[in-house]
Amino acid sequence: MIHNVFKAAVLALAAATASLAPVYAANIEIEAEGPVIELRITESVEAEPDLVTIGAGVSTDAPTAVEALRANSVQMQSVIDRIKALGVDSKDIQTTGINLNARYEYERPANKRRFVGYTASNRVSVTLRKIEETGEALDALVAAGATDLSGPSFSVEDDTAAKAQARARAFERAKTRVEEYAALLDYDTYRVLEINESVQGRSPIYAESLRAVRSDVAAAPPVEPGLVSTGVSITIKYELLKDEATEE
Repeated sequence: MIHNVFKAAVLALAAATASLAPVYAANIEIEAEGPVIELRITESVEAEPDLVTIGAGVSTDAPTAVEALRANSVQMQSVIDRIKALGVDSKDIQTTGINLNARYEYERPANKRRFVGYTASNRVSVTLRKIEETGEALDALVAAGATDLSGPSFSVEDDTAAKAQARARAFERAKTRVEEYAALLDYDTYRVLEINESVQGRSPIYAESLRAVRSDVAAAPPVEPGLVSTGVSITIKYELLKDEATEE
């Protein structure tokens, strides 16, 4: 009786352990008898951007670290408040870096450096969904106290349709290419053995970084979004075949 209970417990434990075992997908390889051709095709499609990203930073100098950081925080909050006043949602504003560093000046005659205070800096990345307002936003940021601007970089929020168009073009080019190989090597047809795809980035276009002081900006800078490119790269393996009628 005890033996049977122990045996049942062992079987139950084995079943439970088996249920926890990882499940691995089978690696299926298609064997080829004819020549195999591997093609790598890249296609890109240009689209009008609907997003623009800009960076805004504030740097503050002060004799002590506490003073530098506090003054910088006040100034940066003013910049953030101005960004939100433009209609930018909080989720489209992201802090990208806060730094606090000691400052030194070199004394030429003595050839040594002298401590003069601290520099605090804070930067945010801002995504604008109305790209026609980019110039106005840059001007407003500088007016609010931003002393370091970067961007703009343009992109497409949803490039699914553009990528689908690029994919269709890539497959059409691959089909034309393999048919050329088949004709050159005296084969009648072909079959696909393997397909791999890698997605290209949205290739944003970056404008030159801007460093500005409020007194230097007389009007909103002109901004032209142009076009951005997005696409795919596909790698396809084909096997060249002969028709059965031809082989006979």
